[in-house]
Amino acid sequence: MADAPIAFVCAMPLELKPLTKRLGLRPSALGGGPARTGNLEGRPVVAVVTGIGTRRAASGMRRLLGAVTPRHVLVVGIAGAVDDETPIGAVVLPARVVDHASGREHEHHLLGPGAAHGALWTTDAITPASALPALRARGVVALDMETAAVALACEQRRVPWAVFRAVSDRATDGSVDEEVFQFSDRDGSPNPRALARYVVRHPSRLPGLARLARGARLAADRAADAAIGAVLAAL
Repeated sequence: MADAPIAFVCAMPLELKPLTKRLGLRPSALGGGPARTGNLEGRPVVAVVTGIGTRRAASGMRRLLGAVTPRHVLVVGIAGAVDDETPIGAVVLPARVVDHASGREHEHHLLGPGAAHGALWTTDAITPASALPALRARGVVALDMETAAVALACEQRRVPWAVFRAVSDRATDGSVDEEVFQFSDRDGSPNPRALARYVVRHPSRLPGLARLARGARLAADRAADAAIGAVLAAL
């Protein structure tokens, strides 16, 4: 395992961007698809973008794990908070990850320093505000759309995994609805036409969109920094 790479897994290019910048990752290919490669303090690194949702995450993991056996898989990206108190940019280190569709739970073993708490809820659907109290009662602290699928793929192959997500928005405020969700295609790339149509229909919401974009960039930066820091501390 000495030469096995550390694998960073992101759903969207937005989440990969700060990793690419900080680590100087270079375009490459892996398992018949695009990837980024480089090193972290002499350790080989590979990074892939899976696309949004559990199906694409599972497919991306099949491509990754079919090509290499990583020393560790790190899920890095953004998440939505389930309360009004968690600051935008706060890094989420859950004790467990729950798959909404199957109910399966995955124990999260932290990499590096920190204390794990609560649950990360992985779902392919936009979670309505009415569902949040029940989730909070179950200990859920944040929402995402991929981590449970990555965890399952890793556990099936006995590959260690960890997740570093930071809060980009709050599910309580309704800032991300079905229309806003269409701003990204399912491969994770931006959809500028959907954004333009939304702005034409809802010009008064432009300041809110700007805040959402700033929150996403901040969260992506914080998640990347936390993941890199954990690798440096632990490996």
